[in-house]
Amino acid sequence: MNGKRPYMDYQQHRAARRLVHECCNYDNGNCILLDNGEPCVCVQSISYSLICRWFRIAVLPLDGKLEAALFHRADRKRCTECGGYFLPKSILHYYDM
Repeated sequence: MNGKRPYMDYQQHRAARRLVHECCNYDNGNCILLDNGEPCVCVQSISYSLICRWFRIAVLPLDGKLEAALFHRADRKRCTECGGYFLPKSILHYYDM
């Protein structure tokens, strides 16, 4: 990432809100990691630009399109048939190393 915080549009935010239920730290709208005695709302469920490290590393890869759109803007390519974004296999191989 180049130091700029990604900003989600409405569709991306909705996708992230659906994904947040897959996070092991998500508990009825709250984040267990941020809980310091009082419940703390999960940032992915309320923000268009804040993405916690755990969500980025462990949950976001479940939706490759969303991850590519948010974090690999320079590397992503646009499909000529459907218009969606994707990461080339050569880039994915680089990140697997």
